[in-house]
Amino acid sequence: MTSPTWNKLRAVAGRPATAPLASLVAGAAGAAYLWGTNPHQEGHWLPRCPFNFLTGLLCPACGATRMVYDLMHGDPSAAFHDNALMLLASPFPLYLYARWVREGLRGRSYHPTLGRRAQMAILGIAVAWAVVRNAV
Repeated sequence: MTSPTWNKLRAVAGRPATAPLASLVAGAAGAAYLWGTNPHQEGHWLPRCPFNFLTGLLCPACGATRMVYDLMHGDPSAAFHDNALMLLASPFPLYLYARWVREGLRGRSYHPTLGRRAQMAILGIAVAWAVVRNAV
């Protein structure tokens, strides 16, 4: 037996705009916290990269939080220094995210897929970036 409240919740959760809008709210909350928290300094409640914690090496995404903080505070050169590849590659996933939100608001689902070659290219670039970052 289900309650009317549960049925309403299930109906809302099944709409194409629910996940994109929820992610926007969560992202805005995270951005608000990051705005007032300097990840370049110790003592803040920001998670450390598990790969870096375990190995002491930089993963391909290390520095992304500092990069976003620097961009939010208008310092693109510092953002480039924090993670150049992530900064240069960010327009593509941002476009996909914006399209997901737009399609959800229009009542349509959007599920982009990458072919095997594209996946291998992204993986190869990420591994090469990690090797270059840790060799320097």
